[in-house]
Amino acid sequence: MNPIAKGAVAPPSLEVRQLRVGVQTGQGSAEVVSDVSFSVGRGETFAIVGESGCGKSLTALSVMQLLPEAAQITGGAVRIGGLELTGM
Repeated sequence: MNPIAKGAVAPPSLEVRQLRVGVQTGQGSAEVVSDVSFSVGRGETFAIVGESGCGKSLTALSVMQLLPEAAQITGGAVRIGGLELTGM
């Protein structure tokens, strides 16, 4: 049985809102991903494309909670099926 009531809208499978990622450097911190937002619905395919060094990998690593030690999510939200992952 579908847990979503008839007529209700299911949350996106993946939702990223205003994601910001910072990296600690020898000179302090630098924001390397700034205000990235997107959502992916059930059964949809999504791709992140861009120039080398634009933050594609850090965005994907943020979603999977696999950022390198020097990097951290500094703002925004990452939700899978409506469950907030940021800060977990």
